[in-house]
Amino acid sequence: MNTLSRSLALVAATAAGALVLAGCVARADQAAGDALTVTSTADSCEISAASATSGTLNFAVTNAGSETTEFYLLASDGLRIVGEVENIAPGASRTLTVLAQPGDYYTLCKPGMIGEGIGRAAFTVTGEAVEVDTEDAELKQQAVDLYAAFVKDQVGQLVPAVDDFVAAYVAGDDDTARAMFPQVRAYYERIEPVAEALGDLDPRIDFREVDAVADGIDWTGFHRIEKDLWVPATDALNSDGVTPAWQDWAPSTPEQRADFGDLLIADVQELYDYVHGQEFVDTLESQGIAGVSNGAIALLDEVATGKISGEEDWWSGTDLYDFAANVEGSKMAFSLVRDFAVSSGPDGEQLVAQIDDGYAQLEAELAAFGSLSDGFVAYGALTEADKRALSDQINALAEPLSQLTVTVLE
Repeated sequence: MNTLSRSLALVAATAAGALVLAGCVARADQAAGDALTVTSTADSCEISAASATSGTLNFAVTNAGSETTEFYLLASDGLRIVGEVENIAPGASRTLTVLAQPGDYYTLCKPGMIGEGIGRAAFTVTGEAVEVDTEDAELKQQAVDLYAAFVKDQVGQLVPAVDDFVAAYVAGDDDTARAMFPQVRAYYERIEPVAEALGDLDPRIDFREVDAVADGIDWTGFHRIEKDLWVPATDALNSDGVTPAWQDWAPSTPEQRADFGDLLIADVQELYDYVHGQEFVDTLESQGIAGVSNGAIALLDEVATGKISGEEDWWSGTDLYDFAANVEGSKMAFSLVRDFAVSSGPDGEQLVAQIDDGYAQLEAELAAFGSLSDGFVAYGALTEADKRALSDQINALAEPLSQLTVTVLE
């Protein structure tokens, strides 16, 4: 592959989205000259300016709170991480350096390094596009590092969300737990292939009943709790369409709810510990840029094999939430390797154009039924024509996406 003449696309809602790299040297110096100062406390994230001119920006972050904190620069969708600096101890300071292209972003801090963060604020970069002068190998490492940051962020939000969800479930507040169920799962669904690589961790967290029975393992996790929250009719069948729903199953007692809740919390904590440990770093390093690309493909496969059939969230009918989160995670991973495919030549450019169009068409089709922020219709409300239309869009995207990794490695 030739050395890239432009940076990685991280916020591309379209191919012309804002482009940013953490830690790279631009051919234009930071326009303002001085660092932007950020002060993180227990309940605020104050930044000295809400805008800057394109180029190399330095965010000097001081932790004035009592917990170790992190600082993030997010893309315009509020999901993708453009740059982040973590493990800032109380009283300590760290600097985040990014090459910022024109566009809209968000800043936020994360005291305690879990949860959604605080002080989210709009940040605007004006001026002209800036070219990057960085070797290809360094750009690839940046993509891997940013994918790691994205995974850690999602799991960091998953931990407290699961705590709150389990608390409602154990307390018997089923209305609250039902409302939380699909939203909590979205954090997991965006990075599901990471957990799937960890032996029996994904089965413990996310197996359906029919899969657990088929594999001869104890059935725990989200879907065990789901069935308690959406108790099936006495004549209902499991997702295999054969097994009676009440065969070898009964609603959990309060004591059993506490046990299932504790198990889910423990398993999610194990996932958190893994993605914040050296083994995760080593795994990503060994996979390199191909691992990020394959992550985009794997997440779309998740949609095609489980969500589009309505088998995943069989009792709640919340499959479209999982569907949307899988697509978001897939698109995020794709955005990190997109420019490598483009730089491979005309065939790569054409492939990326197909993939861009595929994501846009799939998202538009899905948007007809709701959104993660506003909620989706129950899967049972979809007609067969609706399902076929979604399936067609998945297949249209899956074909070019399957060629992504080999193109990225050219």
